[in-house]
Amino acid sequence: MPRFEFRGKSYNNPVELALEVVGGKWKMPILWRLHERKWRYGELKRNLTPVTHKILTQQLRELERDGLVSRHVHAVIPPKVEYAITKKGRSVMPIIRRLRDWGLAFKAEAKA
Repeated sequence: MPRFEFRGKSYNNPVELALEVVGGKWKMPILWRLHERKWRYGELKRNLTPVTHKILTQQLRELERDGLVSRHVHAVIPPKVEYAITKKGRSVMPIIRRLRDWGLAFKAEAKA
């Protein structure tokens, strides 16, 4: 496949684009948690130790920008913000499950 541009960035192939969208240390773990239920920011922060506030915020914003996660602000005091996986985010879950399965098999094989 020839090189292509997406959002002003050049890619050699669609795999590079896919890794840009869901790659990184925290994006897949975020999606893994959100596929089960909605999470508040503080819950994610505590559950994804040792992610920093800056990185978690950045990763959530990128996932939201790419349409994989939605952010819902409730009009209450104190403010309540919930994150949920979108239909587009759910579409990547079979791939993440396969990566999990591969990781488990790799770990078991390495022990043998």
